[in-house]
Amino acid sequence: MTPYYTGPVPPLGLTRRFLASRTRRWLLGASTAMVAATLVATAVHGRPATAESPTTPAAPMASLPSFAPLTEKVAPAVVTVATVLKASAPGAEEGAPFPGFPPGSPFEEFFRRFMDPNAPGSPMAKPRGPVRGLGSGFIIDPKGYIVTNNHVVGDADKITVILHDGTQLDAALAGRDAKTDLALLKVETDKPLPTVAFGNSDTARVGDWVVAVGNPFGLGGTVTTGVISARGRTIGSGPFDDYLQIDAPINRGNSGGPTFNLQGEVIGINTAIYSPNGGSVGIGFAIPANIAKPVLDQLKDKGKVVRAWLGVHVQEVTADIAESLGLKNHAGALVASVVAGSPAAKAGVKIGDVILSLGGRDVEKVQALPRAVAQSKIGDAHAIKVWREGKTVLLNATLAEMPDEPKIAALPPGGDGALGQAKLGLALAPLNEETREHFGIGPEVKGVVVTDVQLDSPAAEKGLEPGDVIVRIGSEPATTPTKVIEKVAEAEKAKRPAVLLLVNRRGNDRYVAVPLPRA
Repeated sequence: MTPYYTGPVPPLGLTRRFLASRTRRWLLGASTAMVAATLVATAVHGRPATAESPTTPAAPMASLPSFAPLTEKVAPAVVTVATVLKASAPGAEEGAPFPGFPPGSPFEEFFRRFMDPNAPGSPMAKPRGPVRGLGSGFIIDPKGYIVTNNHVVGDADKITVILHDGTQLDAALAGRDAKTDLALLKVETDKPLPTVAFGNSDTARVGDWVVAVGNPFGLGGTVTTGVISARGRTIGSGPFDDYLQIDAPINRGNSGGPTFNLQGEVIGINTAIYSPNGGSVGIGFAIPANIAKPVLDQLKDKGKVVRAWLGVHVQEVTADIAESLGLKNHAGALVASVVAGSPAAKAGVKIGDVILSLGGRDVEKVQALPRAVAQSKIGDAHAIKVWREGKTVLLNATLAEMPDEPKIAALPPGGDGALGQAKLGLALAPLNEETREHFGIGPEVKGVVVTDVQLDSPAAEKGLEPGDVIVRIGSEPATTPTKVIEKVAEAEKAKRPAVLLLVNRRGNDRYVAVPLPRA
């Protein structure tokens, strides 16, 4: 899934594409249109769109609700957010270095014009004027607190809020949180401003009506309607990926605007769209209100977000990983690394554990764990249920404050060895000065390096490649190639369907379940 962020946009409706997809679905659109035409004809005329008419008239269709009363109620609290970013003036920075040619050389002027951003006509020249953008927002406090997206305000030098009646107010950034893409603005006003309130996004159901209000393409207050299409969507934006998907049309410039339920409560903050062309195709994403509210409360009180911290790096439990671990289903969060000295380390969480619940809340998907930790308070003591070596283990952890720059998880110690692992289709070698230099592996990584992968082997099927480092096999460190061979033999003898490897690739750890050949 490849989203566009839906704001800010320049006043003429053009914007930088944050993430792009060239996929087109014309056939699906045409088919949907034909089905829709048939349904409309049936609803309007009481018969299918055919040459023959039924002899018995169809029952009248229930009328759809009017959204006008709701719009009149909430629209005054929805605002436009205009930003200005000062561009560097020519000559303000040193030009990019370019090759030195003899004075008078025919190439001297060409490279000067081409590579020097301060040279007139250079394609690398910096903008000469300010960069302007437009997004959306909404007022949550009559004293002038306004919610928008962090990517709308960015690093703007000037932020202006334009109210529903056209009033323009200078805004200050009260706080921002990049992890959830939220920002809180503050404007000064001599009269109370109209506001909207948050609703409970957890009770919003797939199929419920929603109304989106915002500033698409800089057009000003625009209302669109639709339904909640899905919940719990992930779009690769960060550790708190958990979006409402809506089909109410939203476009660039809608970012930071609210999505309302039929009670006029904000249940989501519009953030991104999935689109083949940059325009709405009915797939939009909104930050759920229940994720946004505690973040905004902290931004209002402290100007920043202080989060609880467990200290693990986790990944999804796939079906083959679950099978290799003896889990009946692929729920939970697989621990790929544990930060030394963290609450998780002190509680006894180990690499290879699958966290099944935290504080009594089941971890159905990997995204549920960071959300559960973020919703906890620093100092909260939580029971942790983990799956370890074929059985459940209960641990207890006291959450600490997340450091500004979380430490890198410590890797287990390694060693020397020889030989390889033919069963998986791997050629292995110990990590030494020669292999580290050949594959560009740093001294902090410990384990056994993959030097070759056989085509059509189980390892190739799972994407292993030369230069990968096997850090652990099963629950034990991969100290030598011989150790890997022994552990694979044990797994075969135990008739396990796969062997679980913790693989380090360019500094990132990830578990891979490699199938064992069937007898």
